[in-house]
Amino acid sequence: MRLGPLAQPVHEAPPALLVRKALPVRLRPRGPAGERRSAGEPGAPRKAREGAKQEQVLAMLRRPAGATVAQIAAGTGWNNNTVCGFLAGLKKKGHALEVMERVRQVGPNTEGARGSYSVYRTGS
Repeated sequence: MRLGPLAQPVHEAPPALLVRKALPVRLRPRGPAGERRSAGEPGAPRKAREGAKQEQVLAMLRRPAGATVAQIAAGTGWNNNTVCGFLAGLKKKGHALEVMERVRQVGPNTEGARGSYSVYRTGS
């Protein structure tokens, strides 16, 4: 920045913008040998990745005893509200969630207290 005749700063024009060449667009991921992988059957349900947290939660919900929100949160490292959102997403996708047991611990003022929980289970 330079100073003008009246000691006012004079801003110089910004340098010309750099022009970048467009990068090639890859529409589908390539396999190990560079060939394109097939997209699979259109409309077919996708398989969950093995070892993913979603698959872990579904395995917990498929147990005969089911699972509570606290158990799922402890097993995945998620917060309780994340687990509840995941369960809502399962219901939205069409999974049948059943509530096997509701345990409500009522405090002295007849409101829900800490320690209340529900046990959820899915058959799919």
